[in-house]
Amino acid sequence: MKFIKTYLDFIIAGVVGIGLLALQGPVTNAMTRNMVANSYVPPAAYDIPKTWNLPAELNEISGLAWIDDNTFACVQDEDGIIFIFDTETSKITQAFKFAEAGDYEGIAINGKDAFVMRSDGHLYEIKNYASDDREIAEFQTLFSSKNNIESLTFDSDHQRLLTTPKDEDLAGRTFKNIYEVSLDQKTMVKTPVASIDLTHEKLKPFEEKKIEKTFSPSDIAIHPETKDIYILEGKKPKLMIMNAEGTIIRVHELNKDIFAQPEGITFSNDGRLFISNEAKDMQANIMEVVLKDL
Repeated sequence: MKFIKTYLDFIIAGVVGIGLLALQGPVTNAMTRNMVANSYVPPAAYDIPKTWNLPAELNEISGLAWIDDNTFACVQDEDGIIFIFDTETSKITQAFKFAEAGDYEGIAINGKDAFVMRSDGHLYEIKNYASDDREIAEFQTLFSSKNNIESLTFDSDHQRLLTTPKDEDLAGRTFKNIYEVSLDQKTMVKTPVASIDLTHEKLKPFEEKKIEKTFSPSDIAIHPETKDIYILEGKKPKLMIMNAEGTIIRVHELNKDIFAQPEGITFSNDGRLFISNEAKDMQANIMEVVLKDL
């Protein structure tokens, strides 16, 4: 009897195992097909050698610009103030008012001059921003509040500013274009410098039902050595890298547990990358980020 029972148990186990394999096969194959079809991209591999926690005044930090090894210029999305943050003391050392309260989202620095972008496309030029006799000029770009502009960077090679809309683009739903603002003419050029095709294969893993939500830029920066364009998204954290000709090289998913809401990006003169995060489940901060898979 013991032999018969063991034999029966063996047969039952075999039948169950075959059944499980039959069920598992299609699931595994389906997952494999989906990963291939969606061009699965693993999260970025990176080191974060330094993190600076920010004071409460910068809980809503929305724009970041490198000044020197110890200081960053920052704006936040409520006050018309440029904050100077010192990394040695982890404190705000200076604050320069340029406008009344508003939704300020991007900052760029060119020597003694600063530029700040408001979300409705209104641009501020603050000459000698750190001086008591600073001069402030304003002009409206071709954008409006429906475009929701959060990005700004200075392109030193061409003496211009670059920006790209977070929401609706001037050219329609399937593109987010990078536009230039001429510093000589103080005008925005409608022909884009580069185009982000939201249907591009490298964006397939992140595709949304509403195509315009596939990638929503929160800031932009240019690598000083490679001239690659780095475009950050804060809503669903990711980092896009394009070459100088506007070709998408890669799109990195960023870990939301680390990058709570990345809203600012900048480079040092020697090519170190810095990303700032608004306060959400953790304190607002600036992080030095080293991408390991470049």
